[in-house]
Amino acid sequence: MTVAAPAARKFAALRNRDCRPYLFGAALAMMADNIEHVITYWVLWEKFHSEALAGFQVISHWVPFLLLSVWFGGLADRYDCRRVIQAAQLLFMTVSLLWGILFVTDSLRIWEACVLLVLHGMAGSLWGPGEQLMLHDFVGDEELPSAVRLNATFRSLGILFGPAVGSVLLLNLGPTAGIFVNIAFYLPLTLFLFRTRFTGHTRHAAGQAQRVGLFDSVKVLRRVAGDHTLVSMIILAGLASFFVGTSLQATMPVFAGDLGSDSTDIYGVLLFATGAGGVLGGILLEATGRIRPTVRAAVVTTLIYGASSLLFALTRNYPLAVILLFIGGVASLASMSIGQTMTQLLAPPAERGRVVGVYNVSANGLRAGSGVTVGVLGQAIGVHWSLALSSAALCAGTGLAALYTRRGHPAPAPTKPENAAAPVPVAPPDACC
Repeated sequence: MTVAAPAARKFAALRNRDCRPYLFGAALAMMADNIEHVITYWVLWEKFHSEALAGFQVISHWVPFLLLSVWFGGLADRYDCRRVIQAAQLLFMTVSLLWGILFVTDSLRIWEACVLLVLHGMAGSLWGPGEQLMLHDFVGDEELPSAVRLNATFRSLGILFGPAVGSVLLLNLGPTAGIFVNIAFYLPLTLFLFRTRFTGHTRHAAGQAQRVGLFDSVKVLRRVAGDHTLVSMIILAGLASFFVGTSLQATMPVFAGDLGSDSTDIYGVLLFATGAGGVLGGILLEATGRIRPTVRAAVVTTLIYGASSLLFALTRNYPLAVILLFIGGVASLASMSIGQTMTQLLAPPAERGRVVGVYNVSANGLRAGSGVTVGVLGQAIGVHWSLALSSAALCAGTGLAALYTRRGHPAPAPTKPENAAAPVPVAPPDACC
């Protein structure tokens, strides 16, 4: 089953004068997000030495995606997405400012840290749906795959450089000055949104104002359940998120120690290999333009991600481990960008933000579960085996998702509003996998 969008120009989103500055601004904002993690996590450990607080740092980041993404998607459907994203960036900046004030006054307490960590996670989940609607509005259906792929690549750049820049700020300026400087990295995206004419709805009218509950995910899924392709993209994202998710980064020190005696250097190389796979993979995918948004491509790239994670868990060969992490980074970015693109193209325009919100619940919110599937299980049987079993479960679940899609039929095309673009045609079910 293939989303039948014409082939876009290579690096089409970068040629778009409105999308280009957004991509750079988003990369800086994502870098600032990671800089804040570097500085605050270090301060919290130095001050409290609490393993429980360290665990809460992960939970607080992803649970808002799990609980609030659909509601935030409803806001993106009904309101100007520029203002929704600016609200998220303002919340990011406010949290950094409050961290800095608490550092200056040396008055930070655990409950205050927990509140700020939750607010930071809420800012990220508020940003997500509005961002995807803005990308779609910038470039339209034809060049959406390029915009989603390059946005993921630029975000990977932010994630890759965030820890490095955060460490430099921490070492040279200290945590207080560093966290205040970090506020400036959110400004380019925030200011750009005052300049662009796109609202997230200029190509498709905003949806009718309606109440959206905090737990509206089931209702939204029920309305789109007839489209097996759309549901399968949400399922694939959830499988990768739940079974592997962020567990690789969290358990990387263990793998580094088992791969060689110089574990500190190995740790840095392993982390860099994963990030570099996402960045270079996105560039290569964009340059070649060979991978189109299809169910087959989504399934294959997710399987490659699961298989590379499985082999990484089992290998004790350092060079091979680096190669597998790089391949996994490429496959993860490809799978995510394909799933995000197909979700947006197939979602009914009037509730695209809410459908993207459901996708974010699956792709981001379920990452909290990887702490159980790999971390907690790893405490009992070892992280090598827990990651291997989780990766095998990801591969098996991906195969079942492919069968689910193959047996389904595409949902009827929604009635075309007068000012809406033509519905995206979908190939018949026998073209699936």
